[in-house]
Amino acid sequence: MPMPDQLDADPAAGDGAVSPRTGHHGHREHHDPILHHPPASALDTPGLPDISERLYNQDLAPTKAAGRRWSGYNIFTLWANDVHSLGNYGFALGLFALGLGGWQILLALGVGAVLLFGLLTFSGFMGHKTGVPFPVMCRISFGVRGAQIPGAIRGGVAIVWFGIQTYLASLVLRVLLIALVPGLDRWDHNSILGLSTLGWVTFGVLWIVQTYIVQHGLDMIRKYEAVAGPIILATMALLAVWIFIKAGGAIAWSNDAPLTGGAMWREIFAGGALWVSIYATFVLNFCDFTRASKTRKSIVAGNFWGIPINMLFFGVFVIVMAGAQFKIDGVVIESPADIVHAIPNTFLLIAASLALLVLTIAVNLMANFVAPIYALTNLFPRKLNFARAGVVSAVIGLVILPWNLYNSPAVIVYFLGGLGALLGPLFGVIIADYWLLRRTKVNVPALYTEDPDGIYFYRNGFNPRAIAAFVPAAVISLVIAFTPALHAVAPFSWFFGAGIGAVMYLLVADRTQTFEDVSGEPIAVPSVH
Repeated sequence: MPMPDQLDADPAAGDGAVSPRTGHHGHREHHDPILHHPPASALDTPGLPDISERLYNQDLAPTKAAGRRWSGYNIFTLWANDVHSLGNYGFALGLFALGLGGWQILLALGVGAVLLFGLLTFSGFMGHKTGVPFPVMCRISFGVRGAQIPGAIRGGVAIVWFGIQTYLASLVLRVLLIALVPGLDRWDHNSILGLSTLGWVTFGVLWIVQTYIVQHGLDMIRKYEAVAGPIILATMALLAVWIFIKAGGAIAWSNDAPLTGGAMWREIFAGGALWVSIYATFVLNFCDFTRASKTRKSIVAGNFWGIPINMLFFGVFVIVMAGAQFKIDGVVIESPADIVHAIPNTFLLIAASLALLVLTIAVNLMANFVAPIYALTNLFPRKLNFARAGVVSAVIGLVILPWNLYNSPAVIVYFLGGLGALLGPLFGVIIADYWLLRRTKVNVPALYTEDPDGIYFYRNGFNPRAIAAFVPAAVISLVIAFTPALHAVAPFSWFFGAGIGAVMYLLVADRTQTFEDVSGEPIAVPSVH
C-alpha cells in the first residue's frame, strides 16, 4: 500500500503531537505498515489540532479528493451484486408465497427502492464530502470515543453474517463437489464441532479466498465487484429465461391463495418497509465506499442505475422464476439455487453454481467484511490496519462456529434481530446531526484530536445528548420488533426507530454551537481504496 511521507511521534512534544521524521539524525527508522500520523505537509497548516495516534491511521484518515477511484459504474456493480444476493431472492420469493402477485411484488420493491435511493444518496454524500469511514463519521454526533458504540453495533451484525454467509456459500460448493465427485459424499456425514469434514474443507476454501482478497484492500474489492456484477446479472437473467422456456413461455402471476383488499395493501407496504430494513446496514456505512467516489454525480448515477432500475429487473426475475416454477409443479421456490440444482446439463449446472459462489463472495465482501474491518481499526488504530483487521474479522467469523448460530432460531431472531433493530435509531441520530443540525458543516481534522477543548470531544469523548436520544429510540424499536401484540407494525420498526431517534436528538441537541466547515485535505492520504 503506497504511503505518504510519515512523521514520528516526538516524546518531548506530548502524546499526539508530531515532529518531522528524524531517522537520519540518530533515531532508528520505523518500518511499521501502519501510518500513525498525518503527512509531513500537514505541518504547514495553521490551526491544525494535535492529531492523536489513538484516532488516526491511514485507513481511518480522510481520503484526498484527487485520485479517488470509485466511479458510477463501481457503485452500480456494488448494487448489482448485493441486490441479487440469494438472501434477497429468498425475501422477495417469500412475498409470492405470502400471496402477492406480480404487480404487487413490483410495487412493494418499488416503494422500497425509491426510499432507498434517497436514503443511500444522502448517506453517500456524507462520505464523499468528508472522505472518512463510518466509525469516524460517527465521531461527529457521538464523540471521538462514543463513536465506538455505533461502530461496534454495525460491525457486530456484519461479522456474524460474514460467518453465516460463508457457511451458506459452502453448502452450494459442497453440493457442486458431490455432483462432480459422488465419492465425496462419504465425507459429508460426520460431525466435527457441528460441521462435516467436507463442510470444513468447503468453508475453509471460501474463508481463505475472501481473506486473501481483503488483504489487498478495498480497491481489490472494487475490482472484484466490477467483474462479478455483470456475471451475476447475466446468470440471473439466463436462469429466468431458462425456467420461463421450461414453463412453456407462460407463468402463474400469483399462487393459489392470492391476497386481496386490506391484507394485500398491508403486505405491499410491509414488504417495502422490510426491503428498506434489509439495507439498514448499508444505509449506515455507505460512506465506507463513497469516501472514495470521484464525484457526487457518480453516487447519484450509480445509485440510480443500481437501486431503482436494478431492483426493477430484480423484481422481474423474481416474478418470472416464482411464477414459472409454480406453473410447472405448483411449488414456490425459496431461492434461485433451487432452479440451479434442477438444471439437467452438468456443464451448465457447474457454471451456474460457480456464478452463485461468485455472487455470495461479492455480497459478503462488501456487506459483511468492510464494516467490521473499519470497526476494529477504529478500536485499535495503533495495532490494526485494513489488512490486519481483515484477518481478525475472518478469524472471529470462524471461531464463532457460524453454522451452529444459523441453525439456532433464537440466535437469528433475538441476537441479530435485536442488533438490527438498533440500526434505525443510530441512523436517525447521525442523519439529524449531520443534515439538520450542522447543515453538513464538519471540521474534519477535529475528528482526530483528543484535545478536551475539541468540538467532538464533548464530555470525556462521549456526546451524552446523542446517547440520550439513541437509548429511548432503541428501546421503542426493540419493543416494536419483538412484542407479539405489535406484530402488525413490526415491519416498520426501522422507520419508527430512525424517526424517533432523529426527533429526540433534535430536541436535546445543543443549538448554541457554531459550526465550521474545515476540510480534511491537510491530513488526508491518497485514496488507495
